[in-house]
Amino acid sequence: MSPLTKILIVLLTVASVALCAMVVSYVASADNYKGKYEQSQNDLKMAKQKEQQANEDLKSAKASFGQTESNLQKRVTELNNQFIDTSGKLSEAERERARLLEEQDKYKTLADSFQKTMEEQGKLLKNNMEELDKVRAEGVKLEKELNETSNALIEEQAIVDSLEKKIKHLEEEKAELLARLNEPLRPFGREATPARPVTRTREAATAPIRETPTVTLPVRDIDLKAVVKAVDMKNSMASVSVGSADGVTEGMRFHVTRGSQFICDIVIISVDVEEAVGVLELVQQQPMIGDNASTNF
Repeated sequence: MSPLTKILIVLLTVASVALCAMVVSYVASADNYKGKYEQSQNDLKMAKQKEQQANEDLKSAKASFGQTESNLQKRVTELNNQFIDTSGKLSEAERERARLLEEQDKYKTLADSFQKTMEEQGKLLKNNMEELDKVRAEGVKLEKELNETSNALIEEQAIVDSLEKKIKHLEEEKAELLARLNEPLRPFGREATPARPVTRTREAATAPIRETPTVTLPVRDIDLKAVVKAVDMKNSMASVSVGSADGVTEGMRFHVTRGSQFICDIVIISVDVEEAVGVLELVQQQPMIGDNASTNF
């Protein structure tokens, strides 16, 4: 085979291969364009459907927006009315606040004045209490002195009563002796001359007894001991378990003790045979039934 034939065969073969490649490329390209076309048609159809749905959604959105706008308009109107009402209430509250502030200032002024008055009254009360304490102390002192004076007067009165009884007894004895003395003299027409008194008269007996050194307190000589039988704190009275049978007389003073503690004094005002009643004096504690009572400590 000649070289030219071989070249022609090679060229023919290359041309056939190139032609086949072109045919394959065309066929492939044709199929690709058809698919793209179909895809484009489908996309267009879907786009139209979406457009229709979007138009429907737009109409629905417009309707909803209109309703929402109407509702918002109503809400705005309501809020405006509430704002106007709230503004009125706020103005009224401001006026009320201003009034309350004025009243607060007024009450604060009154409170300050009252506080100042209370402080002055407190100082005055303190001064009065101090003065009252002084008066009470002076009163206690005077009461103590009065009790002591009363006790001394009661004791002196008891002494006077005792002396009067003795004087009466002596006068009776004197009259009896004088009658006995006159009895043997009367047949002779004579009578004994009354003896001149050598003791003080009744008027002189009112002088202070302390000038007679031989007189002693009768309650000190008797030295009676008893117990408290009854107590009446309401009337400041009590009774003891001894009476006239034991030598108790009105005006006697019994000292009430409980152990070694002084309780009070009982000054006798009424005497029975086995019991005596008296008033309470110098009370330190409330006496109780069974407490010891004696005329001497």
